[in-house]
Amino acid sequence: MQVNQRTIKEEVTFSGKGLHTGLLVEMSICPAAANHGVKFQRIDLEGQPVVSAIADYVTDTSRGTTVEHNGVKVSTIEHVMAALFGLGIDNALIRINAPETPIMDGSALAYAEKMKHLAQEQPAPRAYFEVQEKIVLRNEKKNAEITLYPDDHFSASVNIDFGSRVLGYQYASISSVDEILTEVAPCRTFVFFHELEFLRQNNLIKGGDVDNAIVIVEQEVTQGDVDRVAHLFNKPSIARLPEGYLNNLELRFANEPARHKLLDLLGDLMLVGMPIKGKIIAARPGHQINTGFAKELRKIIKKQSGKPAAPHYNPNEPPLYDINQIKKVLPHRPPFLLVDKIVRMDAESVVGVKNVTMNEPFFVGHFPGEPVMPGVLIIEAMAQCGGILALSTVPDPEHYSTYFLKIERTKFKKMVVPGDTLVFILQLADPIRRGLVHMLAQAFVGSTLVAEGDLLAQITKNR
Repeated sequence: MQVNQRTIKEEVTFSGKGLHTGLLVEMSICPAAANHGVKFQRIDLEGQPVVSAIADYVTDTSRGTTVEHNGVKVSTIEHVMAALFGLGIDNALIRINAPETPIMDGSALAYAEKMKHLAQEQPAPRAYFEVQEKIVLRNEKKNAEITLYPDDHFSASVNIDFGSRVLGYQYASISSVDEILTEVAPCRTFVFFHELEFLRQNNLIKGGDVDNAIVIVEQEVTQGDVDRVAHLFNKPSIARLPEGYLNNLELRFANEPARHKLLDLLGDLMLVGMPIKGKIIAARPGHQINTGFAKELRKIIKKQSGKPAAPHYNPNEPPLYDINQIKKVLPHRPPFLLVDKIVRMDAESVVGVKNVTMNEPFFVGHFPGEPVMPGVLIIEAMAQCGGILALSTVPDPEHYSTYFLKIERTKFKKMVVPGDTLVFILQLADPIRRGLVHMLAQAFVGSTLVAEGDLLAQITKNR
């Protein structure tokens, strides 16, 4: 079933402090056209320049994710990006008057709540990155790892282990995108108490507050330490506990820190630029490995977009036409019947399969010491596959045949040998008129294109 792209129906505005800059920020998320993607526009800069929210432009991941291009920079974008992920928003223009998004309460909840009824479908199909094989990225220095497995939908799980007595080992997961808004979006960022003074002294967390972050007290601290931190945050007093969470904070979930790490991961994966069909398992993730993984996925997508995509073939699924049904349509018979089954067909394309075995009669004389399937027979097999589609357009196909008129731009890219399974895809280059069938043919072994050609045939009634 086709799924279309989405944007939001109307502009939505948010105001708040930037976590690290402390600046008061106003940010508006606006509708955008199909195929626009997510982009930030710095309306406070001359010319109101725009930067795309893609992994290629990530320049800093030290305490959040920053994108920068041609001197245009926006920081701490992961929470708003995670909200867009959960809402299935593909296209949005985010107008912002500062170099950093508002931190709100340290989660994506405010973003999600305000936009959750505003998603709107657009008249353009959504493209997915469909994972074909396991993809792994490791960061040995940080003992972090992200693995992506093939699946027919998106799911994700995260585990964290900071060696903390308070946090312990934590795990969080979602089984579908639908769970993000309720199970992940409300989860706040966290920081350890012993990090606060260092961060503040290094010109960070100027907008930090005990109301927009979970502060973890790993060991007993003195009242003097607490008072000093209270002064940093312009607070008259902060409750002190022997260990646990500062200011008597109550967690929204028992594993809220792990869920927040999942939120960060989702926000960073939005930088891939398209939704993913696959299962993510992340061990001790952080913005550096998250965005590095997003960059790797973008490289794979670019590589795949530059080469022909093999048609999906699942040998466990029953064929559309088995060999006996094919024999009712095509006049060919063994040893010259070169299509074993048709697995998919619509008005404009057909996908067929040929299993190449050592007992093929042509192997007796064609390089018998190093058996290779003749290229002309690969073309013939593709033509027979296309003939199934061509003859499906006449009411009594058993009374018709298809004959070659022309073969052009034929290329053989790799040898086909016994044990290979050829998967053919033929697509109509033009509508069938006056019995003329013009098709673009490709043959794959696995994901490798082994042959292709431009075929023209004539549907002719048998004498």
